[in-house]
Amino acid sequence: MKLSAKVRYALAATIRMVQIHAAEKSVTVARLVEDLAISKIYLEQIFSLLKRGRIVTSIKGARGGYLLARPAQQISVYEIIAAVDASLFSRTPKTVDNNAPDIEATMHTVIFDKLDKTIITTLSDITLATLAAETEKHRGKDNYMYYL
Repeated sequence: MKLSAKVRYALAATIRMVQIHAAEKSVTVARLVEDLAISKIYLEQIFSLLKRGRIVTSIKGARGGYLLARPAQQISVYEIIAAVDASLFSRTPKTVDNNAPDIEATMHTVIFDKLDKTIITTLSDITLATLAAETEKHRGKDNYMYYL
């Protein structure tokens, strides 16, 4: 499964929000741009979608920024992906329905419907908190210090 850059950036940004949240109340797009090296304009578009999808809320003003709309353990990866790229979860189009409806029904019943259900179930079971915890396990890995 190939996920769009928009989805990958949304996941990275929300994971980073969980990491920052312990130290700061809200997270600015500028901070995420600096931390993740993502285009500001692109990240603002992503956060607009995340806000519309009720993943984040915004605070206006000098101390403004974005907050997660709910605790990280209550936000699933499925919700984040669906908020920024709902087309990933659209039903597989019919291929040979006119000439071979039996084959079409079989493909949907045996393959496509089961695959869709499995993907949605798997992504719904993974929370943002799980991703943040796993990220901490990888922190510092492969960051070698060389002395001469």
